[in-house]
Amino acid sequence: MKKNFSTLINKNTITSLAIGGFDGMHAAHQELFKRLDENGAILSIESGYATLTPKKYRQEYSKYPIYYYVLDEIKHLEGNKFIELLKQEYPKLKKIVVGFDFCFGKNRGYCIEQLKDIFDGEVIVVDEFQIDNISVHSRTIREYITNGDLKTANKLLNKEYKIYGTQIKGQGLGSKSFVPTINLKVEDFLLPQVGVYITKTILNEIEYNSITFLGHRVTTDGSYAIETHILDEDIINDDYEIEIKFCKKLRDNKKFESFEKLKMQILNDIEETKEYFINKK
Repeated sequence: MKKNFSTLINKNTITSLAIGGFDGMHAAHQELFKRLDENGAILSIESGYATLTPKKYRQEYSKYPIYYYVLDEIKHLEGNKFIELLKQEYPKLKKIVVGFDFCFGKNRGYCIEQLKDIFDGEVIVVDEFQIDNISVHSRTIREYITNGDLKTANKLLNKEYKIYGTQIKGQGLGSKSFVPTINLKVEDFLLPQVGVYITKTILNEIEYNSITFLGHRVTTDGSYAIETHILDEDIINDDYEIEIKFCKKLRDNKKFESFEKLKMQILNDIEETKEYFINKK
């Protein structure tokens, strides 16, 4: 993950700001960032509901420094007071870039027209952005992810959906009876619908083709698990943070009559995953 370098940039040099929630840093958000000048920055309003790119993970997807306001700390401000706050923090601010549905201030009572009236610089409003006739919004992308449609979600994100996790101890059955897996604990990120996915796993900044399972181990101990198997590699992981990129859902989670049938299905899943990556080349 890229270092959050917003603290290294002098706010006195910032001349343009893109303002929004920016959960996902998706294709529509990138349209706003294109309107920033070379001394631009991103102002992310933290509502507490960001699950596509929670916390400071947004910085990975932009060359511009990202600053954060916590919504609960500013939502009481009237519109003019909010703009005054921006002018105080960014004294050279000349341009604000927002989406077509941007509202701000107390009770979200101020929108585009009020922003143009209050702010004495340039206001650029970016129209609703669509891909394949689908309007690109964070809420829409969340729906596709929770329904397991990663192909569409990734198209709207303009990248592969990625989560971060830390390695935890698993059942120990994988390396003994099935295939070796890395078990993960994931917090804050939205998880795709339960099932088996074609993925890429990043360890120590190296990306490996992989297959990942999310769901309850209904054939074994019934516990919930997130586990990934690296294809054709014998990996000893010593990285604290693990990244998983989701490419495509292979199948739903289901219960098998025996360990042997489960193992056969896992091997079939692995072969299908290998074919996917061969055909992608």
